[in-house]
Amino acid sequence: MFKKAWLLFINTFSISMTANSGYAMLGVIKNRFVDKYGWFTKEEMEDYIALAQSCPGPIACSSTMIIGYQACGFIGAFASVLGVLIPPFVMMVIVTYFYTFISTNTYVRIFIDGMQAGVCAMLLDVVLGLFKGVMKMNDIFYYIMVVFCFLFVRLTKISIFYLALLCIAVAVIKTFMIRKKVEENA
Repeated sequence: MFKKAWLLFINTFSISMTANSGYAMLGVIKNRFVDKYGWFTKEEMEDYIALAQSCPGPIACSSTMIIGYQACGFIGAFASVLGVLIPPFVMMVIVTYFYTFISTNTYVRIFIDGMQAGVCAMLLDVVLGLFKGVMKMNDIFYYIMVVFCFLFVRLTKISIFYLALLCIAVAVIKTFMIRKKVEENA
């Protein structure tokens, strides 16, 4: 168990060092723990990511905590969260200390601008992976939900909190409708 917790810490630490946003980390986390170690199936990882997105707070902490807990309980959750938090904490201390130099340095600006393309690619990988999960459901209802949610976010200034509540309500209603239909047919 401690070996697995150590692997969780080392992996989340290294992922946190290289990816610069929680959503960008999700694709790397999936590759590491599904493809490299085989601890989870792709479907399990998609479920964990969906669950992490419904939790408050940073997605990096939520996702690594769920993955760590599923891998080896409380110790795994603690090791994963610690691994994902240490690099940004150290970076923030360094950036705060050297803020004046960093904010005016041309090379740092070029570095940050270049990183945006990589982050965009990582985010696209996560989005495509999540959309594959929607496609597996093979139901027009979910495609409509995706389009509706996208348009809601892009075209309104209403908080996505209300969108999340609406999606939960729709999912509950759909589940009850399916359950009622199954009971009527039985």
